[in-house]
Amino acid sequence: MTIVVAALYKFVKLEDFAQKQHPLLSLCQAHDVKGTILLAPEGINGTIAGSRQAIDSIFSFLRSDSRFTDLVYKESYADEPPFDRMKVRLKKEIVTLGLPGVDPNEQVGTYITPKDWNAVICDPEVTVIDTRNDYEVSIGTFKGAQNPQTESFREFPDYVRNHLDPKKHKKVALFCTGGIRCEKASSFMLSQGFQEVYHLKGGILKYLEEVSEPESLWDGECFVFDQRIAVRHGLELGSYDMCPSCGHPISEADKLSPKYQEGVSCPSCFDSLSEEKKGRQQEKKRQLEH
Repeated sequence: MTIVVAALYKFVKLEDFAQKQHPLLSLCQAHDVKGTILLAPEGINGTIAGSRQAIDSIFSFLRSDSRFTDLVYKESYADEPPFDRMKVRLKKEIVTLGLPGVDPNEQVGTYITPKDWNAVICDPEVTVIDTRNDYEVSIGTFKGAQNPQTESFREFPDYVRNHLDPKKHKKVALFCTGGIRCEKASSFMLSQGFQEVYHLKGGILKYLEEVSEPESLWDGECFVFDQRIAVRHGLELGSYDMCPSCGHPISEADKLSPKYQEGVSCPSCFDSLSEEKKGRQQEKKRQLEH
């Protein structure tokens, strides 16, 4: 059976977000849907996986709420279940920027469809910025894009304040995995006086789905937050594994490093891992092998 993987988000005022947690969790469990959904006063965000019928049932339930009638999602497919369990979590934000005044419901950048994206990022007047974290950028990004080298999205506002100037950078194009971080990033940049802020509608995933490889300006693979680790053009399964200790993607080259121990550590975390954690991971690996 092909498993449908659905990535969704919507910024919308949800004062009753806490009341939605248990009905949604119960319905997902009843349909054997797994993944994570975040609920917050500003909206919903998540990725879930299950059978075609199950995913359709979940979206039917969500869209029965008038605030979600236009809820759309990005769909891809997997042969193996990409999640182990189902979680519905209550949060302060559906994507954490840490600035309560930034509200995509109030103002947001200009959406650019995947088919128009190449023309925008090839404009020499446009500054192209990857809003994702450094370990995500390391396995793939758009040609010519700036890497803010952030460890978490909370660091993005400081990057903007320290490296960008509304008077100098008159046109800015932002992109991220599925589009959600760019909603907040573009809203923040508009609040800082940037005039023309564009963002890729549907994110990298929609671009890789709709733009053919010969026409593509994407270089590498796209990190995804599930057990597939990464996807390529056409949303085909990528070539990376994931380090169980730090969650960073592991390439075939990483596996040749003396700092790589299967199931224990990778070059990204070897030096910072305590001996205690290495011991725990080795024990876990032994248990899985028996």
